Amino acid sequence: MRAVDAGSLSEMAEALLLDAALENIPYGFCVWSPQFRLVMWNQHYSDFYGFAPDALHRGMSLEDVVQLSSKLGNHPDRTPDDFYEVYTGQLLANRNGARVKSQEVVRGGRTIETAHVYSAALGWVVTHEDITDEVARTEVVQKRKLELERQNIRLDAAVNNISQGLCMMDAKGRLVICNEPYARIYSLPERMLRPGTQLEDILSHLFGLGMSASGTREEYVTWRRDIIARREYGKTIHELNNRTIMMQHHPMKDGGWVSTHEDITEQRQNEARIRHLARHDALTDLPNRIEFLDQMAKAEAGLSRGEMAAVLYIDLDHFKAVNDTLGHAVGDEVIKQASARLWGASRETDVLARLGGDEFALLVRPIDGADTAAKIADRIIRSISAPMLIGGQRIEIGASIGIAVGPGDGIKTDTLVKNADLALYKAKSEGRSNYHFFESGMDAALQQRRTIEAGLRLALQREELRLVYQPLLGLEENRVICVEALLRWDHEDRTVSPAEFIPIAEETGLIVSIGEWVLREATKAAAKWPGDVRVAVNLSPIQFKNRDLVALVKSALTDARLPASRLELEITESLLLAENDTTLTALHELRSMGVRISMDDFGTGYSSLSYLRSFPFDKIKIDRSFMADLTDRTDSQAIMEAVIGLGRSLGMSTTAEGVETEEQLAMVRAQGATEVQGFLFSPPLPPAALVNLLRAENKQGAERKKAG
Repeated sequence: MRAVDAGSLSEMAEALLLDAALENIPYGFCVWSPQFRLVMWNQHYSDFYGFAPDALHRGMSLEDVVQLSSKLGNHPDRTPDDFYEVYTGQLLANRNGARVKSQEVVRGGRTIETAHVYSAALGWVVTHEDITDEVARTEVVQKRKLELERQNIRLDAAVNNISQGLCMMDAKGRLVICNEPYARIYSLPERMLRPGTQLEDILSHLFGLGMSASGTREEYVTWRRDIIARREYGKTIHELNNRTIMMQHHPMKDGGWVSTHEDITEQRQNEARIRHLARHDALTDLPNRIEFLDQMAKAEAGLSRGEMAAVLYIDLDHFKAVNDTLGHAVGDEVIKQASARLWGASRETDVLARLGGDEFALLVRPIDGADTAAKIADRIIRSISAPMLIGGQRIEIGASIGIAVGPGDGIKTDTLVKNADLALYKAKSEGRSNYHFFESGMDAALQQRRTIEAGLRLALQREELRLVYQPLLGLEENRVICVEALLRWDHEDRTVSPAEFIPIAEETGLIVSIGEWVLREATKAAAKWPGDVRVAVNLSPIQFKNRDLVALVKSALTDARLPASRLELEITESLLLAENDTTLTALHELRSMGVRISMDDFGTGYSSLSYLRSFPFDKIKIDRSFMADLTDRTDSQAIMEAVIGLGRSLGMSTTAEGVETEEQLAMVRAQGATEVQGFLFSPPLPPAALVNLLRAENKQGAERKKAG
């Protein structure tokens, strides 16, 4: 055994103590010489990087250690050369004795924090500490912090971007949070938006601004406190400076509450407007039919007690013609001016309503007698008949009025309204621009009219219409040269008179489809007649409103294979009353096709002679009213002679209608009439009888020609 001196023993003891100290510190430890050689290390260092027990040795270069460490899976985000270059750069940069920290990832994804300090005697002393768990805890905390921040951002965005004001109070009535709309709705100053602000302070401020100021400040605060104290959901409406605010109260479990506040001023105004529009006319702002009938229903109680009231149904005369010719914009202005005039003619206690179109109604209450309603009706007629100046146009309309007076004409709303409508129909039928009181028996007449209208709508479908034909005798030819097609309607076991159903067909517009049927039936029938006999078809002024009339006539002639020269269209003076350019254009187009145009019932209008200048007619048909007393009155004879002479000078043929006696025939023949039509020669005939007549006449003519 070799002797050991005391100095060696002391060095060994120090080395053992140093090793023990290094192995018992809770982190890895190593020392790199200034030449980057490994000087010492402990087991924790080897364990962190996974070095085998004999893998490291003193004097081993840092580059070799890095290569070995990388092979063991450390520093996965860098190549060994990159890591070596960066790490040595960090060591060389730290020679001032400072402690410099950095982090690196080792095998297994663990995080190692290194700290190195430089010593001139040793080199770089480096500690290595596993901070994986600490980093994880820090990341959790950081994530929670970030999530909380995100939630706060989302909450702030949600709270401040909702349209409603929101306010949260704690159990002691202190402000927790409120949003921008809440502050804006109530114009709250900044000092009242701070957390902890007492509810009473906010309520006192609002009271000062005028919210619910019908009582005292204390009463207002108490009232709001009572709402909160009930601890249940509640909804209240507040008024603040002409604004309407709805507050909803939502209690929370901890004794606090959340309230939402919404300015519903515009909503309430819109709702009120919708309610108003539901019961008022949009154009005139007058009550509509719904509101009028409600007001009528309220008047029923007074009528049942014997109080008097009148219902006036008002219809504007000639409004449809204005609307059709001048357009809806002018028509709307006419309606507005008419409603203003009606309003001016009524009394404050009356109810004026627009029922629709050009129809108005007036509830007159109270009245002492029917004469009060008559005076108001007179005022209305005078007011409406005054000319209107609209867009540079002078427009004249009128008003027809039907009056029903309760309780005599009815107590219930339906009865009075119906009777006023019946009276209006009577007023219109008597010439318009007047008024008529309801009379018993009007209902039966209206029911009859409605029955005719309903039946007429189905007449074509049920094949109830038929044509009969009345011949016109040419006096020079002494034979039938034209036949007038006349419409008949067989309905419910009777033949309805044309005078009864034609006006209704014109009013309803049914005359258009019926007129087309007549034209097509008449042309088809004429195509089968022997010789060159013409067919005359009456046209209603309503048919001329159809822009396709000329095309319709062409189509009917083509389908029937009838020459245009064999068609004669009869019109009345009323068609030319307005001297409409469209009407005259259509007449000229028809005449240029070869169709003959005749004026029917000449002499019954107001301006017959002027109409003869408006259009070059082919024929004048002298109304039968002049024929009735032709043989007895010299003035009738003079008129007949003048008209026939006028026609001759204008190059127009003349037809004398209603010839029933030989004496009448002799007189019109002597005066130079071209044709005659009447029962003396032939009544209207069914199609088959007419064909037999024409064939017999043709045969006689042929025999006379043969004999001659």
